Amino acid sequence: MLTIRARRLFDGRNMHHDRVVTVANGRITAVTGPGGAVAGQGRPGMVDFGGGSGVPSEIVDLGDATLLPGLIDCHVHLAFDASLDPLAGLEAPGLIDRMREAARRHLAAGVTTVRDLGDRDFLALRLGLGAAGPEILASGPPITTTKGHCWFLGGEADGEEAVREAVRERARRGVHVIKMMVTGGEMTPGTHSHRRQYGAAELKAAADEAHAHGLPITGHTHCAEGTAYALEAGFDSVEHCSFFTEDFIEVDHGLLARLAASGIVVSITAGLAPAAAPLPPRMLHLLPALRESLRALGAARVSFVIGTDAGIAPVKPHGVLPYGAQMLVEHGFARLDVLRSITSTAARHCRVEHRKGRIAPGFDADLVAVDGDPLADITALHHPMAVFRQGRHVSA
Repeated sequence: MLTIRARRLFDGRNMHHDRVVTVANGRITAVTGPGGAVAGQGRPGMVDFGGGSGVPSEIVDLGDATLLPGLIDCHVHLAFDASLDPLAGLEAPGLIDRMREAARRHLAAGVTTVRDLGDRDFLALRLGLGAAGPEILASGPPITTTKGHCWFLGGEADGEEAVREAVRERARRGVHVIKMMVTGGEMTPGTHSHRRQYGAAELKAAADEAHAHGLPITGHTHCAEGTAYALEAGFDSVEHCSFFTEDFIEVDHGLLARLAASGIVVSITAGLAPAAAPLPPRMLHLLPALRESLRALGAARVSFVIGTDAGIAPVKPHGVLPYGAQMLVEHGFARLDVLRSITSTAARHCRVEHRKGRIAPGFDADLVAVDGDPLADITALHHPMAVFRQGRHVSA
């Protein structure tokens, strides 16, 4: 059994002070305050658990730290290596081993659950890391049109029936979410971020088939039209939700109001880590407008989580989620909302809210302790003092 003390505890919803968390068999068994039974009873090195059972306990006193639920990154690509040419690594031997190492980098940053939204050959379902890495919720290869965005991952499907069969295949393989490329993207030559790849009938077919199998569906969409089509098709969430036009970015405030009213979740791919490699010229040109669209998302009060798109470029290394949280705060999002977006809100979005994203009895003992108070200074998330996965102290 493990007992953890910290000056502050963010339980996934609110901040508390001077709490003690008890862990056994990979689960949280109790959370008590000052003077509580766990904190105050039993001889040194022991805690009174289960009516005075005297079960030996390791005690970790974190001092002036904040204990949080393990963080959740809702959009990563473990198959991409965050290099200048992330596609090259797909062809090199040892891809699954590199994916395992990428996953471990997330864990070292305090991210105990990741949602992989695009791999090759469904490898993310086969990593088998256990407590040595984050829990992985995976989509497999994203569904895309022939030669569409990320076609090289192997998810090409055209027409309603082919799209339905692609969803059924993923359900048979045990994916946790369906990912569909509603628009083109920056990574794939010949596709365009401001253009849709699928029509309304195909998108609705995919959403209906996903829901028939009890799976959520999310759509990669970089333009207003694509986002509107995903919303109308019944998608559960959209990734990016940027507002690309052929030449620039133009925020559709009416669409943002519709998103906020609908409750559909926007997975904001925020976070740029300091990197030696500069942004490509096109992205440097668009960055100010992208930042304004981020502010507009915050002002519209859409339901949101953070999915960093980790792996796609040097500024998106694996483990970049703390920079995503920092970026949102810097663009006007409330710190409390941001902390919830990477813990309890993310867990609900990923359909693991019954065991992830909270510090409460019965939940998985996936925890991160940071130096300082992230409600006062969000950059405290950059300084993990300890990471626990399934109740095991695994990092820092």
